[in-house]
Amino acid sequence: MLLYKPVRTPCVGICSTGIGDSVCRGCKRFAHEVIDWNAYTHEQRLIIAQRLEGYLSQVVQNMIEVVDEKILLQQIKHQQILFKEEQNPYCWVFDLLRSGASQISDLKAYGLRLQPKWRDTPLTEIRDNIDRDFYALSCAYYERYVIPHFTE
Repeated sequence: MLLYKPVRTPCVGICSTGIGDSVCRGCKRFAHEVIDWNAYTHEQRLIIAQRLEGYLSQVVQNMIEVVDEKILLQQIKHQQILFKEEQNPYCWVFDLLRSGASQISDLKAYGLRLQPKWRDTPLTEIRDNIDRDFYALSCAYYERYVIPHFTE
């Protein structure tokens, strides 16, 4: 018998699908994925989680570099930030920024460095830009690949 770790829901408790959004502004899943999550197989959940992790990692990496993953992990645990350790460290960065971007004064202490283009941007703005770009990627995928499938 194959044993695997269950895929936890990506829900962050801020759902906008109930007000008509096709893509949730909180977790970035598609409305049908939010609705059908409990009926999905492990493999289906894993595909969704991997898509979201890939988008988020890509967006964060565009703005912030993880210089020392061990320091980042120590700090996140020390600060008691809610995060998924099995995810890419760039996802941890977003969890960190969501929890306290306004309280971080030295990214080096977290094993992080801003990409050159973002060096003069406040972390709160970077956090908001990450969230906006993550949402935009999910919407673009939905519009390009999901909508045409539903209209066939």
